[in-house]
Amino acid sequence: MNIVILSRNTNLYSTERLIEEGEKRGHQIEVIDPLKCDLIIEKEKPTIFYKDRYLDYVDAIIPRIGASVTFFGCAVVRQFEMMNVFTSVTSDAIIRSRDKLRSFQRLSKAGIGMPKTVFTNYSRDIEKVLSHVGGTPVIIKLLEGTQGLGVVLAETKNAAESVLEAFNGLQARALVQEFIAEAKGADIRALVVDGHVVGAMKRQGKEGEFRSNLHRGGSAEIIKLNEAEIKVAMNAARALKLPVCGVDILQSARGPLLLEVNSTPGLEGIEKATGKNIAKSIITYIERNKH
Repeated sequence: MNIVILSRNTNLYSTERLIEEGEKRGHQIEVIDPLKCDLIIEKEKPTIFYKDRYLDYVDAIIPRIGASVTFFGCAVVRQFEMMNVFTSVTSDAIIRSRDKLRSFQRLSKAGIGMPKTVFTNYSRDIEKVLSHVGGTPVIIKLLEGTQGLGVVLAETKNAAESVLEAFNGLQARALVQEFIAEAKGADIRALVVDGHVVGAMKRQGKEGEFRSNLHRGGSAEIIKLNEAEIKVAMNAARALKLPVCGVDILQSARGPLLLEVNSTPGLEGIEKATGKNIAKSIITYIERNKH
């Protein structure tokens, strides 16, 4: 098969591993920068031109689209879909998952437990907003934030007011979410491929840090999920129609709570923490489903 990885950097761990496992299984793997693609839209013959050639020989794609290039990156994925090329994650699913508000609405409708969350249209009545999530401390998240950026812990009403006023002043939309103290700065990342959890790790934020993201200095270790946690991960992937995704879960006194779903999860942390060959799982998923 001719498999294209849509990535802006060939040297990223995740991209390198997908190349390695794909070639091991006899596929032709090519890395293409989505931002350098020209989309040619014409009647009955959508095509993509890249550097000096038409990409009309591609069998399957693996999108590794960064949050900052979601709009054009997803347009490229959609163009491949129009050309009947199989994709490990659809453009619609990536867009859905990147919109935190939209994805939370879908996930709550699917009956998945989450920390209480409030979204308002630049509300001035901050006290009312805080009361909806049980008062301070609260987590305030930018709708567009990623990798722990744009996530603030406000421990007091005054702090929450300051942060929300700053975000409102910048016209940046934010969610207010209850703080789950018993999680103690840790969360679980479960990697789902084709409806199954293929690896899970527990990430612990560094001392004094409530965010557990690994590139913020957190640490990770392998964890065996209980049935409730597996169910949350699988249901979240199904609700957002993401065959390949990372599902972040908090362990709380009232059971597992969904934190976020990532449509292009990095492989380095989870492969190193679990010793599992996640890249191979993604390649074999494509083999099973590419008709």
